Amino acid sequence: MAKYDFDEIIPRRGTNSVKWDEEPAADILPMWVADMDFRTAPCVVEALRRKVGHGIYGYATVPKSYYDAVTEWFARRHDWAPESGWILPVTGVIPALSAILRALTRPGDQVLVLTPVYNHFFIAIDNSGCKPAECELICRDNTYTVDFDALERQAAAPEVKLMLLCNPHNPAGRVWTPEELRRIGDICLRHDVFVVADEIHCELVMPEFRYTPFASLSEEFCRRSVTCASPSKAFNLAGLQVANIFAADAKIREKITRALEINETGMISPFAIEALTAAYNEGAEWLDALNAYLWENYLALRDYFARNLPQFPVLPLEGTYLAWIDCRATGLSSDALTEKLLGEGRLHVNSGAIYGAAGEGFIRLNIACPRKLLDEGLERLKRTLLD
Repeated sequence: MAKYDFDEIIPRRGTNSVKWDEEPAADILPMWVADMDFRTAPCVVEALRRKVGHGIYGYATVPKSYYDAVTEWFARRHDWAPESGWILPVTGVIPALSAILRALTRPGDQVLVLTPVYNHFFIAIDNSGCKPAECELICRDNTYTVDFDALERQAAAPEVKLMLLCNPHNPAGRVWTPEELRRIGDICLRHDVFVVADEIHCELVMPEFRYTPFASLSEEFCRRSVTCASPSKAFNLAGLQVANIFAADAKIREKITRALEINETGMISPFAIEALTAAYNEGAEWLDALNAYLWENYLALRDYFARNLPQFPVLPLEGTYLAWIDCRATGLSSDALTEKLLGEGRLHVNSGAIYGAAGEGFIRLNIACPRKLLDEGLERLKRTLLD
């Protein structure tokens, strides 16, 4: 018997869950937002239980043990040794991105993104008064690569001041190689474009692939970038609101600190401190088991499509738990297909259109759920797509 039971179905309807309660009808199966249907690691549950037992939940200072847990985790797990002094705790990666953009750009600047890409990038860019400069990834032979010539041209534009880099990439499922990251970094250095690396999915990497922190590749990359990371996706802690910004350059760090103070998003809760510390200090075995289960889910999905829906290619999943599916054979827009899946199939997925024009014709499907729920979702997809 497996040590961790990822097959257990835990009822979430009626728990104020964004994923399960946004569409309150009891017959709708949600496979959209990046939120897992697994309990977090037992070590995290136990750490939170101890904190709850204390009974006082006042304002918390971030202790040295928190910073040690972060730096030691990245050193052990990812061969990157960020310094404690670089770390700015924050309530989430989305607030972090907003604060960074406000600190490092001016209204009217352009921000480079590789599309299709996480939809909140566009929201953060718009909220900062900037404009997105979309560089579409090349989709060829059922996988995505960077169009480096286009990236060079766009980075050279004087209005482009900053690049939001998604590593691993959501929703394309790519785990960028060191070579790809170096080419991206070199282009940005040549054109004085600052890199902000959103690496929130860094722990969710499938077999035979390896996440490389962008800032780990050179001292210059480290100095001319900041990194955002969090245990929230990998350990299912999004509701606890905890993330970290890594900023090696003191002047950049000072600007971001000021933006966090203005936005009042720099104070994390005592529960966030305990959860992150336990996850990073004690959660590696659970995380390895989770990634193995997610890989089996992906293989099941891929094989199901190959047998039953071969006209709808499933892109390779190197990282994240978000399957990216090419549904252009339906002839429907992503929004129309998503509405059809919800209305007829009672299945809630993400429309590819929210990830930029390059996402049109695709859907994003969250496979971080017990196998029984995945199987049910696939049956609903088949019935609706073949109708």
